[in-house]
Amino acid sequence: MEISAIQMQVIEDNVDSAIESAVKLIRQCRGSDLIVLPELWNIGFMSFEKYLSAAESESEKTLAAMKEMAKETGAYLHTGSFPLKTASGCYNASFLLSPTGEVLGEYRKIHLFGFNSQESDILSPGERICVIETPLGGMGLATCFDLRFPELFRQMVDLGAEMFLVCSAWPYPRLEHWMLLTRTRAIENQCILVAANSTGVNRGVAFVGHSMIIDPWGTVLAGCGDDEAIARTRIDAGVVKDARNRFPGLASRKNWLQRGDLT
Repeated sequence: MEISAIQMQVIEDNVDSAIESAVKLIRQCRGSDLIVLPELWNIGFMSFEKYLSAAESESEKTLAAMKEMAKETGAYLHTGSFPLKTASGCYNASFLLSPTGEVLGEYRKIHLFGFNSQESDILSPGERICVIETPLGGMGLATCFDLRFPELFRQMVDLGAEMFLVCSAWPYPRLEHWMLLTRTRAIENQCILVAANSTGVNRGVAFVGHSMIIDPWGTVLAGCGDDEAIARTRIDAGVVKDARNRFPGLASRKNWLQRGDLT
């Protein structure tokens, strides 16, 4: 299968222009089986004052445009995230779409960021893990700060994840953390990890870029630098099963540790 991770330049204060940019980049990924976009790409993660006013329902323009692009490209499309308004609150939400534009699953970011950030003050945290079974394998969805919480990724593995799709707006100066955590989550769970990060500057904060596609051995198969770009590579869909068979690390887990039976 062919995978593309879109590293998109933030466009501030113009959702329509951001959608146009995303559409242009998605069209450059024609031929890919899976395409992944960054976190809050339609407004910029640091545009906190826009979270509520720019929040959309599932029926509005951002998700509608992504459904059309999934159909046009014939790819599984991870929409990246955008502020989603619902009757229960406003969430940092992402969707996985089928090649026919159908919503296969929705993930609401569980671990909201509160360090030099207003995300956790404005938005509501998600409460459900999202793993979606597809012909390409089980896909677990996560967002940015989630990378620092290995228990989430272990739970996704238990629910059948063979691939992690991570949309992000990871900022400087924590580039080394980004580089380490993405590879670690892939290695320790013997999964493919696709990380699509933002780039550029938003409200004076620069994002680290360096989007990556990583195999279950922790090898970076494709990656970006600092500029807007697309990380694209082909990978055998059986690589996860092969890795788990050749080196059965997950099979050695002690489930009593997860249950907390420490005495």
